[in-house]
Amino acid sequence: MTEPDLTTSCVVIGAGQAGLSVAYYLKRLGLEAGQEFVLLDRGPSTGGAWQFRWEALRLGSAHRVNDLPGMDELGLSFTTADHHAPAREVVADYYRQYEEHYGLQVVRPATVTQVEDLGGELLVSLTTENGPLELGTSTIVNATGTWGSPFVPWYAGRDAFTGRQVHTGDYVAAEEFAGQNVVIVGAGTSAIGFILELEGIAATVTWATRRPPEFIDEVDLSLEAREKAVAEQDAAARAGRALPSIVSGTGVPRTRRIQAALDRGVLDFRPMFDRIERNSVAWADGTRVPADAIIWATGFRPELRHLASLRLREKEGGVSVDSYRSGRDPRVFFAGYGPAASTIGANRAGRNIARQVVAQLSKMGR
Repeated sequence: MTEPDLTTSCVVIGAGQAGLSVAYYLKRLGLEAGQEFVLLDRGPSTGGAWQFRWEALRLGSAHRVNDLPGMDELGLSFTTADHHAPAREVVADYYRQYEEHYGLQVVRPATVTQVEDLGGELLVSLTTENGPLELGTSTIVNATGTWGSPFVPWYAGRDAFTGRQVHTGDYVAAEEFAGQNVVIVGAGTSAIGFILELEGIAATVTWATRRPPEFIDEVDLSLEAREKAVAEQDAAARAGRALPSIVSGTGVPRTRRIQAALDRGVLDFRPMFDRIERNSVAWADGTRVPADAIIWATGFRPELRHLASLRLREKEGGVSVDSYRSGRDPRVFFAGYGPAASTIGANRAGRNIARQVVAQLSKMGR
């Protein structure tokens, strides 16, 4: 077996909110960025998954983006950020300033292709602009989130549909659907955002959902709703089950924009269709609506393919994670999974994970 090109004590995979939070606390606990821990990011620029979101999305139209730990030292906060600018630009700019201020030395673009068990050490294989690279490490913090693993459910006739099919991750702008009959699938904030953007641009918009959307009266999620969502994620992660949707556990806040749309009847929904035809979708009762395009706002699944060789997955369909640590391998931590899979839980996980990493390294004599 060949020796790795470089070695480090900890590799953090992903520089979105979760990864940056962990890196901040690792530095606070005395580890040197770029030497004792290495932060890898697949994206071409800063901002995590936000850099890939559609241009029309604004911070005020999505669930709240929590500030990173220590962001106040830069005089920055998403609470007071420009809500008229594209969210992807605001988040990317704030994250860039944050990385530079704290000297996190993020390596990007760097795509992790595989993590292997060498016995005592782990081997991280990645591709960079300068070619392939191998990192030997004692611990890994997986903070890859979900954006790279879009989920599109299968329905009869889906592959025979002659129109365009777009997932949330591929959506660019409403103008691409001008004059078309559009079917939107999903009950979350992305689906609702697409509906509002397409109003007056698409010829028709049909909203189909597997479950009725739940609108809550709070403009922002209450503490109780946040804690409930995190607890549900935590319970599923500990049991190794597939993770539930965050939105299904919290509901969609009735902002003024959403309430106005409800009053106009724009957000009327249909139950999920039964099948897809060449240029329409159809229900069991014979009802059909024409479709030139289907937008699948059906969410994402955790991106864990690079960890497959470690055999961390349980028969229940998920990865067992207890207090942010793999139940099968104590060298592997998760900052973008379970209770830390959203902006609700990512920051609180950063400090906890960093402490556990340092404790694990101490046990190893690193």
